Amino acid sequence: NDDPANITVAGVLKTESDEGLAGAMVNLQGTPPNNGIPIDLSTATNDQGNYIFNDALPVGSDYTVVPSKDDNPLNGVSTYDLVLISKHILGLEPFDSPYKMIAADANKSNSITTFDIVEFRKLILGIYGELPDNTSWRFVDKAFVFPQPTNPFSVQFPETKSLADVQTDQLADDFVGIKIGDVNNTAIPNSMTSVNDRAGGILLFDVQDRDLKAGDVIDVNFKDDMKVPGFQFTLNLSGLEVADIVESEGVKRNNFGVFQDALTVSIDGADEFTVTFRATKSGKLSDMLGVSSRITRAEAYSAMTNPSSPSAAEKMDIALRFNNGFTSTISGVGFELYQNQPNPFVSKTAISFHLPEATEATLILYDETGRLLFLQKGQFGKGYNAVTIDPAASGISTIGVVYYKLETATDTAVRKMIRLR
Repeated sequence: NDDPANITVAGVLKTESDEGLAGAMVNLQGTPPNNGIPIDLSTATNDQGNYIFNDALPVGSDYTVVPSKDDNPLNGVSTYDLVLISKHILGLEPFDSPYKMIAADANKSNSITTFDIVEFRKLILGIYGELPDNTSWRFVDKAFVFPQPTNPFSVQFPETKSLADVQTDQLADDFVGIKIGDVNNTAIPNSMTSVNDRAGGILLFDVQDRDLKAGDVIDVNFKDDMKVPGFQFTLNLSGLEVADIVESEGVKRNNFGVFQDALTVSIDGADEFTVTFRATKSGKLSDMLGVSSRITRAEAYSAMTNPSSPSAAEKMDIALRFNNGFTSTISGVGFELYQNQPNPFVSKTAISFHLPEATEATLILYDETGRLLFLQKGQFGKGYNAVTIDPAASGISTIGVVYYKLETATDTAVRKMIRLR
């Protein structure tokens, strides 16, 4: 028989908490027997994390399977992860799994140090678009048993799977997917995972309001109203520029990202911070500062843990309380539409936004000619919301630039995204 039966290679990619990882690429490289033509195939995992190469290799082939996924590096990564990595480094609460330790190694140095915290913080602050020395996900052969679970770096763990002279179908080439930077399993691995991001309460930062003249240089102190393990947010600046960061116990320059019209903040281990601003126009301080999730998502973590998931802290919203003599005004995150993730994208992307109050909102996608591609209207909750767009399921064939618009009764915003083939 000149046409020997072929074998099928298949498996599943799942997180440590047994959730399927969608949209990962799996590459199969095979060498058929008797110097046959080398085989090089790739496929993407489905929402359950499954992949299959049907009848892909002649019997007797050698092959290697290599999974990869390198998008949306902030998925599941927040300042609370840095709190947990610090506790691990200090020996206060060591990680209970080798996969969490691999997730905590930002720079692939096979160790967990404070430098990893510095690297992750740059990602959170928007200074990095991605980690310079690591991918967004790493994979470990599911069948591999760590000889020292408390030190997964003691040996080179297998991130690929190879077999020689295969005679039968291989249907369990499974891997554990590890989201780098996510040590409390909050990453969203597929579109079927629901995001419960309703915040419990608000962390207020007290700020003394004042009138400013152009050229004034002032120290502004932000003091939170309760002790929390950590917080992060974006400060939108209008008519202000950052002149200096006032360093103190637990607050250093690397807790901040300075941008032209924003300051990003990620702090764990301090209850207040001070920034020196220079006014570029005259006005009231409360009109020049605003909390946002535009670059760094605005959230704090309460000292209470989430009962349904002990490693995930209860999230809180963040607002500024401007004190002016006997009165005070509170200003939280308003209506905001964020850049879709991942962008550019091929198959699916998520569009997220923040609503100051629960309301009806309409999400519209249209092409460069203004032709309507997609419309979804619905009731959305107060706070952070996300909608997954699946062009195949929605009948969107447009490639290239796509505009998306969010409308409520009171607000509207437009952004653009790019869809690749």
